[in-house]
Amino acid sequence: MSALNLYDTATRSVSEFAPIKSGEVSIYVCGATVQASPHIGHIRSAVNFDILRRWLISSGYKVSLIRNVTDIDDKILHKAGHEDMAWWALAMKYEREFSVAFDALNVMPPTYEPRATGHITQMIELMQILIDNGSAYAPGNGDVYLEVRKLARYLILSGQRIDDLLSASDGEGIASMKRDPHDFALWKAAKPGEPSWPTPWGAGRPGWHLECSAMAHAYLGESFDIHGGGLDLIFPHHENEIAQSEAAGYGFAARWMHNAWVTQSGEKMSKSLGNSLLVEKIVQRVRGIELRWYLGSAHYRSMLEYSQGALDESAIAFRRIESFLKRSAELLGEIPECVISEEFAAAMDDDLAVPAALATISQNLRLGNQGITDTNKAAISKNASEIRGALEILGCDPFDTHFSANACEDLTQAMDGVVKLALAQRAAARERKDFAASDAIRDGLLALGITIEDTAQGPRWSMMEKS
Repeated sequence: MSALNLYDTATRSVSEFAPIKSGEVSIYVCGATVQASPHIGHIRSAVNFDILRRWLISSGYKVSLIRNVTDIDDKILHKAGHEDMAWWALAMKYEREFSVAFDALNVMPPTYEPRATGHITQMIELMQILIDNGSAYAPGNGDVYLEVRKLARYLILSGQRIDDLLSASDGEGIASMKRDPHDFALWKAAKPGEPSWPTPWGAGRPGWHLECSAMAHAYLGESFDIHGGGLDLIFPHHENEIAQSEAAGYGFAARWMHNAWVTQSGEKMSKSLGNSLLVEKIVQRVRGIELRWYLGSAHYRSMLEYSQGALDESAIAFRRIESFLKRSAELLGEIPECVISEEFAAAMDDDLAVPAALATISQNLRLGNQGITDTNKAAISKNASEIRGALEILGCDPFDTHFSANACEDLTQAMDGVVKLALAQRAAARERKDFAASDAIRDGLLALGITIEDTAQGPRWSMMEKS
């Protein structure tokens, strides 16, 4: 098998991947800032890094993946005020929505999923190190800043020049308290009505960048293999993570990987542009497995231009593959095993070249269907097994019990709709005093094992227990 080669944003090149510790891979991925419902732009990142994780596991590595939750942030506080909710309640509400979306698309749960607010102690410890070694300073108003001009490698990811940057936002503190306008806030002084935590430098709350450095260190140590996230995080978030972590003496991330955006009409999908497509809405049109197939079909470093037509075509293409696998299982009398072909492995080892990997699936599908036509069970088995092996890595195996469980939930929802429709017809019959029709509907449901209870709030249905 060929060696795994991955792109590194810091070096702007593809190189052979070698983990820090043999046989083990440590990954930190920036997770959600839980201030709104998840759209497919958010979930594409999760799918891309889930594919990376699955391929690493398939390649024999033990993988630890940390995906954080940013549950304290300017946007969260603003949204909580707008929705008249406690900030922590709003954060939990949207964190749960993200969990549901991840599950719907079969994204494996992270090894650990730390919340920022659960790691204030680690953040204070990191700031103390930075202040003690002269990298950071506290001007006395409760803020703490990192002094960026002391850092030789600042802006290593984006390749920018510090003097070409705009100064850090006033939202990160009072600019006049900074030694340099480009210094950024590690800690923000408490404001009236906002949540705060005590520190040696005054009460306040963490800066966004500080959170990830502290959590990555807490779970993965001073150095780890891969740091991932969306392209939009390169600057300032990931640049500032590197700055504060390396200033503390940590090796931090050995490799940086960034996924591209989902776009509409060439623009990044985001709340601010008003062009977001919520996962909960799209999975009402296509199944979670089909949405995942679509989001994972482009190379992770390529933009994915969204359109409803493209999603529908992608779903149809996936159904053809799914239909072949199910037909193969019927003809073979068993579910095909999962086999990784050399061609698929070569594509995935080439910086996760999913489009090339999909070409191998198309070839398997063509040869497998020819095997069905020729009644060639050997050809059917070989190609079905290689397709299933590929789909398992892509997280789209239709025989995965995860999707079977979701299918049961969908069936329950559909059944609920059908029963409610029958109950509405029964109510209409009773209103027109057609009691024979009303009783016939009730008796028909009863014959199916469904009991009806007439209550003050309307009829309720339930399944009879089997004796």
